[in-house]
Amino acid sequence: MAVYSINNSFLEVKVNSFGAELNSLLTSDGNELLWQASKDIWPRFAPVLFPIVGRLKNGCTEYNGNNYVLSQHGFARDKEFVLIEQSNSCLKFELTADETSLELFPFHFSLIIAYTLTDNTLNVSYKIFNPDNKELLFSIGAHPGFSTTRFSDENIHDYYLEIDGLTRLTAERLQDGLLSGSTYNIDLDRGVLPLSVELFNNDALVFKNNQINSIRLKSKKSKNVIELICKDWPYFGIWTKKGCDKFVCLEPWYGVTDSLQATGKLKEKEGVIVVPKISSKNVNYTIRVT
Repeated sequence: MAVYSINNSFLEVKVNSFGAELNSLLTSDGNELLWQASKDIWPRFAPVLFPIVGRLKNGCTEYNGNNYVLSQHGFARDKEFVLIEQSNSCLKFELTADETSLELFPFHFSLIIAYTLTDNTLNVSYKIFNPDNKELLFSIGAHPGFSTTRFSDENIHDYYLEIDGLTRLTAERLQDGLLSGSTYNIDLDRGVLPLSVELFNNDALVFKNNQINSIRLKSKKSKNVIELICKDWPYFGIWTKKGCDKFVCLEPWYGVTDSLQATGKLKEKEGVIVVPKISSKNVNYTIRVT
């Protein structure tokens, strides 16, 4: 386990080889934008969700007649990645299948995560390569947490989200972490969604159907604006721990938690990505600080 950094005159970025997890997003004036993990609240910074997003119904999935047990969000966030490339502006990490992962997830894979810093923008890219002669099935997602207590007198109630061009979002209702099958509407005031502790009393806000392609996190007190750009990601989550006012997670996903009606078969899982033999899937999102 080691922490690597890249920086320029705008930002300093730190990434831990454990989970290939973003650990810090520091502005040139010393303002830490990323939530700094706390064991007592939420012990992560920005975990990578792979090979599933969310939970499996009954905690397992079936593939080719065999059952496989996977914990919430999969195992990549708890694996040591190998640093395969490092420059002044880029860090690139790789995770490959091993005996332990094959017991949980019956596919060979290579997951390459690259963090590339250009001026005030951090691009995060995922390349999932299938080296096998059979198809690869998976989901992947990002889970960056952003601080809402950058200054001592701030909390989540001082923050709001901006989503251009929208007056309403349709969210999926969750039951015990699974999609219940019902939805509800969240009205926006000229694209603005105020944040509060109460907004997350019933768990995360989950959005299907590519509703969010970019979103901005703003504060009434702080000058820095965080924009997360995730064009064409079909699902999006917004979350903080129930009762917490210290951070908010903005989460683009290729995949989603199971529903109460899920069959339990991996091939029928909603949002699952299928990569043919000896080919790859590439996705990316961007964090821009202004």
